[in-house]
Amino acid sequence: MVKNHQSVNWEEYFYKIKEACPWSYIAWHKNKIDIVKTHAILPLGEYRARIYIFDLNRRRLKKLCKLRDQGEYEWLWSTPRYGVNGTPLPCLIQQNRQELTTIRNKQNANT
Repeated sequence: MVKNHQSVNWEEYFYKIKEACPWSYIAWHKNKIDIVKTHAILPLGEYRARIYIFDLNRRRLKKLCKLRDQGEYEWLWSTPRYGVNGTPLPCLIQQNRQELTTIRNKQNANT
């Protein structure tokens, strides 16, 4: 059973991953990251990212991520066992593909 996403200290999580994903901590503080527990794909609208909490094992989560990863959204998956940057709960992360490409290109230009 997945614990309630509202009982997770998301502030702490986004602070912890600042080096890997610098924009996420700022976005969290601006209420631009939405966390939901639904299977329905929602438009991002005003959000920079949406985290979908799933009670799925790693294999099924990866498969669902692969099925969704097309079009205007980039989908990433994560679990607590994903490593040092793993999310506190099993989830899929929805982000705007073009925005991520722009961020990555800027980071690559600065290295």
